[in-house]
Amino acid sequence: MRTIFSGGSVFDGTGAAVADADVAVEDGRVVEVGPGLDGDESVDVSGKTLLPGLFDCHVHVMLSHLDVWRLLQTPFSYRFYEAVRNLEATLQIGITTVRDAGGADLGVKRAQQDGLLLGPRIQISVVMVSQTGGHGDGWMPSGSRVQLLPTYPGCPSAIVDGVTEIRRKVRELVQAGAEVIKVATTGGVMSPTDHPDHLGFSPEELDALVAEARAGGLEVMAHAQGTLGIKNAVRAGIRSIEHGIYLDDEAISLMLERGTWLVPTLMAPTGVIAAAEAGLSIPDASLAKAVEVVAAHRESFRQAVEAGVKIAMGTDSAVTPHGENLTELQLMAECGMPAEDVLVATTRSAAELMGLEDELGTIEAGKRADLVVVNGDPFDFATLRDRVVSVYQDGVEVVTSAPAPVAA
Repeated sequence: MRTIFSGGSVFDGTGAAVADADVAVEDGRVVEVGPGLDGDESVDVSGKTLLPGLFDCHVHVMLSHLDVWRLLQTPFSYRFYEAVRNLEATLQIGITTVRDAGGADLGVKRAQQDGLLLGPRIQISVVMVSQTGGHGDGWMPSGSRVQLLPTYPGCPSAIVDGVTEIRRKVRELVQAGAEVIKVATTGGVMSPTDHPDHLGFSPEELDALVAEARAGGLEVMAHAQGTLGIKNAVRAGIRSIEHGIYLDDEAISLMLERGTWLVPTLMAPTGVIAAAEAGLSIPDASLAKAVEVVAAHRESFRQAVEAGVKIAMGTDSAVTPHGENLTELQLMAECGMPAEDVLVATTRSAAELMGLEDELGTIEAGKRADLVVVNGDPFDFATLRDRVVSVYQDGVEVVTSAPAPVAA
């Protein structure tokens, strides 16, 4: 069955301008893009724009909020049902592929893959490798440990120290099905006992982690907020810097030299502030750090854009609610990234970062038919989420508010 999406405009993700064109889909793949195409059935998208399926390269689908006390009172299995809702909310706004930065395990991935739940396809890291007292260590001043993501079969503890432990942990994560290794090379905003400027892991430890990941055929993503930790991550050969709050000229130069990606998550600190304003019990130290980093974060992003650093979209949802991910596009544009480049960062570039560029990220012949149909201006990011008409994965409509296709 050859289906033609006819009468609309196409943003193909390659960097080309939006242009009027039809898109032919057969057996879940795009087979032709151009004017006046014929097929067995037609989907009328007149007056609308077709986008490639969107990406979010930094989510936590197993988390839904930042309320630690509420998490402590939530039954263990409940988070899996919340993940179903979170994935569906993400798909509803046109995001058809995500990279989970900690929490989703192999079972969640396979459930989506096998059609047991509706949502974007998921690339998993399982958990974030962290040192004792680092960003992933939930030690509290009371002496108790509160882990946002509990340990269980298939989701191991990831607090390690020293080269030998790091090597063993990476092997354990590969065994658990990780498709990318995540490591904290700095402290963070929400962790109770450190600061974004604090270093996580020595260069020797990071070298061992990257070497072990690559031995398993995987790349590494780094929670990296402070300047020195960012540079350590880049020098170790880590593929992407997540957050990148305090970039300086040397860090940017290193990223350009090594081809390192930036996943900015501009939404994240503002999400912490918004949660506190809504009455959530955010620790005073975490709230203070969130307020402190906002301006520096946006300035670092501006400098990275101006310098030509490779950028892929990511949000850190659930720091902000799942389903609000496209707010990140508006923030990227407000910080000086041209609107067309913002959409490329959310499609082709994101696919490249995740190693999926041969299959996804653009509307081109041979690619999987992940398509998003939107009303109005695709570059008006402030209202984009409300103008998503329908979403397709592999040519199958998974979100709809549009009429059914008709025979040609």
